[in-house]
Amino acid sequence: MGTEHTHESIWSDLRGTQFSQGWLDAGGISTRYLHSGSSEKQALLLLHGVGGHAEAYVRNLKAHSAEFSTWAIDMIGHGWTDKADHGLEIHHYVDHLVRFMDAAGIDKAHFSGESLGGWVASRFAIDHPDRIDRLVLNTAGGSQADPQVMERLKTLSMRAATDPTWDFIQARVEWLMADKSSVNDDLIACRQAIYRQPGMAQAMKHNMVLQEMEVRQRNILRADDYGRIQAPTLVLWTSHDPTADVSEGRRIASMIPGALFTVMNNCGHWPQFEDATTFNRIHLDFLNGREVDGAIPVAA
Repeated sequence: MGTEHTHESIWSDLRGTQFSQGWLDAGGISTRYLHSGSSEKQALLLLHGVGGHAEAYVRNLKAHSAEFSTWAIDMIGHGWTDKADHGLEIHHYVDHLVRFMDAAGIDKAHFSGESLGGWVASRFAIDHPDRIDRLVLNTAGGSQADPQVMERLKTLSMRAATDPTWDFIQARVEWLMADKSSVNDDLIACRQAIYRQPGMAQAMKHNMVLQEMEVRQRNILRADDYGRIQAPTLVLWTSHDPTADVSEGRRIASMIPGALFTVMNNCGHWPQFEDATTFNRIHLDFLNGREVDGAIPVAA
C-alpha cells in the first residue's frame, strides 16, 4: 500500500462553497472581492491585515455565507485591488471601504478586521456609526506603537515584495502563525503571485507607512477614540499573537463601551485560518447576538 498523501490548498478550503470572485469599481478604485451568501442577507465585511489579501478568509466563507452576505475584499494597495500612488494612512482605507459599500449597494454591515483590518474597522466604526452593525476586532492593530514589531513587520514585508522568492514569502506568511506547519504551499504561491505583480515593491512602500513612527502616531487610536465606538464589539485575541500579548487585547476591550473579550489558544495572528472551527463558532455566535462561550465583558 502506498503512503497516504494529503494536499491542502485554497481550493480544498473552498470546496463545497458557492462563491464568486470579482472586481467592483469603488469610486475609481478597481476592488477585488470574494463573495459568498445571499445578497438578501445582512452584509458582513472581512478585512485582512497589512500585506494581506482576501484569501485570509477562505476557511470562513462557507460557514458565514449560510447566515450572511459575506464579502472578503482586497483593501486598497493590497492583493489584486488597485495600488495607491501615495502612502496609505487609515483614513484612505476607510474612504475606500465607503466607496466599496456604495458600489456594492451595502447600506450597513457587520465588520470583522484582523490586524490592519481591525484598525481600519475601528476607525470606520468611529467615523461612520450609521453604517456599521456589529464589530469584531481580531488581533487588531492601531492601539500601540512597538518599534521592534513595526520594524520586523516592515522588514519581512519589504523583503518579500522586493525579492518575492519562495523562502522570503514563506517566512512572511509563517510569521502569522503559531504553528508554522499551518502554512501550505498554495497559500505561499498565492501570495507570491500577488507580490510578483509589476509595481508591487513600490506599492508595498506605500502600504508600510504606518510602520513609520511619525505616521503611526498621527493614526493611532487612543482611549477617546475607542470610547466613541457605539457598535456592539468583540475583541478577539490569541495566546501567541506576534504583535502584542493578551493584555493588549484586554486593554483595547476596556476602552470600548460594553465590549466583550475572548482569547483563542494555540493561535498566532491568523486565528481565523489556524483554527477556523473555533473562530467560526465564536464569530457567528457574536454576530448573531448569541452568548459567546468564554467571552467576558471588560469594564470601560
